[in-house]
Amino acid sequence: MANQLSQSLPEQTFQYQNSLPPLPVPSLQSSLSKYLDAVRPFASEKDFKATKETVRKFQAGVGQELHKKLLQRAKTKKNWLEEWWLDTAYLELRIPSQLNVNFGGPAPYLEHCWPPAEGTYLQRASIITWHTLQYWNLLRTERLAPQKAGKTPLDMDQFRMLFCTCKVPGVKKDTIRNYFKTEREGPCPSHLVVMCRGRIFTFDALCDGEILTPPEILRQLSYVKERCDSEPEGDGVAVLTSEERTRWAKAREHLISIDPHNNTILETIQSSLFVISLDEVKPYSTPENYSNMTAEALTGNPTIRWGDKSYNSVVFSDGTFGSNCDHAPYDAMVLVSMCWYLDQQLKATEGKWKGSDAVRLVSFPEELVFTMDEKVIGDISHAKKQYIESAQDLQVVCYAFTAFGKSTIKQKKLHPDTFVQLAMQLAYYRLHKKPGSCYETAMTRKFYHGRTETMRPCTQEAVNWCKTMMDPTCNSRREEAMLQAFSRHNNLMAEAQEGQGFDRHLLGLYLIAKEEGRPTPELFMDPLYTKSGGGGNFVLSSSLVGYTTVLGAVAPMVHHGYGFFYRIRDDRIVISMSAWKSCHETDAPSLFSSFSSCLHEMLHLATTSQL
Repeated sequence: MANQLSQSLPEQTFQYQNSLPPLPVPSLQSSLSKYLDAVRPFASEKDFKATKETVRKFQAGVGQELHKKLLQRAKTKKNWLEEWWLDTAYLELRIPSQLNVNFGGPAPYLEHCWPPAEGTYLQRASIITWHTLQYWNLLRTERLAPQKAGKTPLDMDQFRMLFCTCKVPGVKKDTIRNYFKTEREGPCPSHLVVMCRGRIFTFDALCDGEILTPPEILRQLSYVKERCDSEPEGDGVAVLTSEERTRWAKAREHLISIDPHNNTILETIQSSLFVISLDEVKPYSTPENYSNMTAEALTGNPTIRWGDKSYNSVVFSDGTFGSNCDHAPYDAMVLVSMCWYLDQQLKATEGKWKGSDAVRLVSFPEELVFTMDEKVIGDISHAKKQYIESAQDLQVVCYAFTAFGKSTIKQKKLHPDTFVQLAMQLAYYRLHKKPGSCYETAMTRKFYHGRTETMRPCTQEAVNWCKTMMDPTCNSRREEAMLQAFSRHNNLMAEAQEGQGFDRHLLGLYLIAKEEGRPTPELFMDPLYTKSGGGGNFVLSSSLVGYTTVLGAVAPMVHHGYGFFYRIRDDRIVISMSAWKSCHETDAPSLFSSFSSCLHEMLHLATTSQL
């Protein structure tokens, strides 16, 4: 009977957390042999020989000692990587995170019920906010179904970081403050923060324990908008979050030292559910060209978003939407999951509120006004200047390739993601006449608190295939070379998802050496280590955002690199690319047009050869 009962009860969001397996540590032998394979495409015979010797010495000597210590660490922690990754990839970074690390993207609602339209944006914002609060409530009550890969449950811990979460800057290292609690765990903050024209307001999203209705939320947003339109612009303190991290930490300490009330305001923003950014721009976009919205989401007005907040919901004044999120507390798939939910809810209701129009008399939003002095004003203007310079340097394009999509690729019995990845490799090779070191995100959420592993798509097989495509005399070998590249990519991706990649393992060995005050092992000083992308030096930083309607973008990892993010639909592939304008070698629109031709050529190859 009990068994029957448990089968009929819906699964709870976090119910599998404690039964997830620990993150494995691969064998030293396998990681080093994969590493050698990965650097091969970037090495001359002479360099490769030297690197092989470096790896041999590492494996026989210091590498073995470090590996033993890593295995010890893995015995005491269910995820040996978790804290290290958070610190190294995010919290210890000192570069401004808002442009360099945050991810942002356009909402897809303009493709169906909400095309750009004047005078609609507050009403739409109140509806989308209501749906977002329903999602928060699903998490609070643990009714959001746990995600699975086939039948294997995936780690859901990152979903705790979507609401009521904020990064706080430190002089040497930032921290993450998470105020979210499920109903079983206790009370959770329920207030929202609204930013508009450099000013900051807050109101409670609940009234007598019930989520405000869209008409009630509209009343609150209209109040903020009317006040901001009829009064002078605010101080724009939010822009400080876009600063270099140590500078922002010191500015923040100073802000708190002026008046303890400033600390209360910071706490209010940090603990809020999320931030609603009321923007005045109209970044006209279409289903085929999302460039303006993507650029605005990523590089828009810094005085109306809190760069350290895990979710800023950006409302554009033409009734379109975007988001900007701190990357430290969670990976993009969390936001993608919520935005896909929102998109489906809107479609189902045709973007309308069909409930009651009655409005309870909830108290109006309260403005949060910082006490300022000359130093803070100076800090704000410095931050603005620095942000605008960097933002103007970031090139972002987001186009739909509409000739074909997942359906056609699958008819050829090829993996859609690998198809896109190989087209990207070829596009880069054509444009730059050399292979590009490349990172593709692999998800390791099968494991306890797993996040990501690096999959390196620029394999020797991919390069060999690119060479056949560039050489008119190799026509007959192209098909076989392409299939080998596909097969290699698929195997590496499957291994990475099983925690058998090598990048995080090498990072662990490097960090143990560092923590013990040992000299940096020679392996990490080798020029090929960096040239092949190691230490965060990938020229192509890429990610499949999924098979849904939701897309986003991140800045390139290196100055001479590209960010390349895409979503795959049945009939199209939508790609957002980023590059730095000040680097004259790179150009996102050129990469897109090269990529489009490569997709066509690959399909042609797959069709004529009838794989």
